[in-house]
Amino acid sequence: AMERFFVDLDGEQPCGLYELVLAQVEEPLLQSVLNHTRGNQTKAARLLGINRNTLRKKLKLYGLSDGE
Repeated sequence: AMERFFVDLDGEQPCGLYELVLAQVEEPLLQSVLNHTRGNQTKAARLLGINRNTLRKKLKLYGLSDGE
């Protein structure tokens, strides 16, 4: 997928590539894990190997938090 991305750029230099790719992958990953754990953030954080507070911050960033 990345090779196609670079071809599609047609010589233009990408900017902020890390954040762009991370956002494309991280949001659906978080949503999928939350679905799997039926919204249990503690279990989701454990599955992801991150701290629950980090998970909550990421959920807020992507608008996936329920305001708790």
